[in-house]
Amino acid sequence: MEARYTLVLLRHGESHYTQKNLFCGFGNDADLSDIGVREAALAGQRILKAGLEFDLAFTSVLKRAVKTLFLVQETLDCHWLPVVRTWRLNERHYGDLQGLSKTETAKKYGEAQVKTWRRSYDVRPPVLDKKDPRFCSSMAPYRDLDPSIIPVCESLKDTMERMLPFWHDEIAPKIKTGKRVLIIAHGNSLRGLMKYLKRLSDEEITKLEIPQAIPLVLELSENLQPIRDYYLASEEEVKTAKAKVGVKDNVK
Repeated sequence: MEARYTLVLLRHGESHYTQKNLFCGFGNDADLSDIGVREAALAGQRILKAGLEFDLAFTSVLKRAVKTLFLVQETLDCHWLPVVRTWRLNERHYGDLQGLSKTETAKKYGEAQVKTWRRSYDVRPPVLDKKDPRFCSSMAPYRDLDPSIIPVCESLKDTMERMLPFWHDEIAPKIKTGKRVLIIAHGNSLRGLMKYLKRLSDEEITKLEIPQAIPLVLELSENLQPIRDYYLASEEEVKTAKAKVGVKDNVK
């Protein structure tokens, strides 16, 4: 089967929260670390070297993804590129774990429980109280949203359910008109999209890791089914990037 469309996915570069091994997620607007800035620029260079061009980009409203996109645009010299930002592409909401140390959380609850919260498909972490100052309804990107739709915790399944309507209503139709699309988002929002596109089982998705700042190219059929997918990096570079995330996580 011959590919009809090309879609590029990119997980943002390292953030300060990743660097400190903290749970980040939906409501923490963590900035890129210095390493993350360099990773984003390198991602742009990989895209440039591959000769890929875009007509439209989508990202979340979180600065680590927005800045990664800006740095890719800087490298590609495509500041004109139309960009759509949406909370529906935000990272998964880690509930009451938000902002906590992953290492300390594992010590408190046990590694098995934390692994279940983090890697399972449909298990939610502890709920964040809406009276908690970490609840983000008053933050500028969410002020116009009905507070009832702002999550207080999410499983990967929940993340998919708030992300996929945007895929069906906004992104997929643009791809089908021939637009060359770049999506820069987060580990779990991109894992959710990959689960949907590749029809991965609940078990298979728990094993899927998307490394930071390495572009993932998907060649899609007419009905947007992946025919082929590959990273713009060597196997060793991808392996190293995945291991880096694994070391940061501390919970395997």
